[in-house]
Amino acid sequence: MIINITSVICMLFITTVTPISWYMQPNTQKCLREELRQNVLVKGDYDVRPIEGQHMDYIVRDSKGHILANKQDITKGKFTFSTENYDMFEICFTSRVPGYQRGVLHEVLLDIKTGVEAKVYEGLGEVAKLKPLELDLKMLEDLSSSIVNDFSDMKQRVEDMRNTNESTSIRLRWFSVFSICCLFGLSVWQILYLRRYFKAKKLIE
Repeated sequence: MIINITSVICMLFITTVTPISWYMQPNTQKCLREELRQNVLVKGDYDVRPIEGQHMDYIVRDSKGHILANKQDITKGKFTFSTENYDMFEICFTSRVPGYQRGVLHEVLLDIKTGVEAKVYEGLGEVAKLKPLELDLKMLEDLSSSIVNDFSDMKQRVEDMRNTNESTSIRLRWFSVFSICCLFGLSVWQILYLRRYFKAKKLIE
């Protein structure tokens, strides 16, 4: 009964990941981007419908241009990498068709899993010789750690946004004071200038 309860809890916490698919025009590129924190396992399964004479390549890289995985002329396969730093990562698919051939729409199917979803707990249980209950508890522990890390990231982002808002507010306040001082100085100068002008024209004493 306990095993069933833990299994239900695991199912409640795990987000169902649905593979995405799209069609690519010949000689075009499509990129998918996602922000990931440090030390996150990423696994991807891709399936490209074979078309004679047409080719598909993929490349995975971070915001600095470091290549984490790439392969040319793909049909079906997988890629795996772990993030070293918090960064923006992207995977790009490129369709290639020779100039002498008329290309057609190329279908791509992609399934990406990150973090706990990317781990294979069955293999882990066999290696570590864990019982089903222990394996479920290990999964719950990893899920809990992932949720805590997500909340920590959200908290850090909120603090960064608050600091940015406060900094912007202070700058706007000083800019407003500076603008008022400039307008006041310009008004005084304009009054003095007009007064000298009217005196020179002997319109006032």
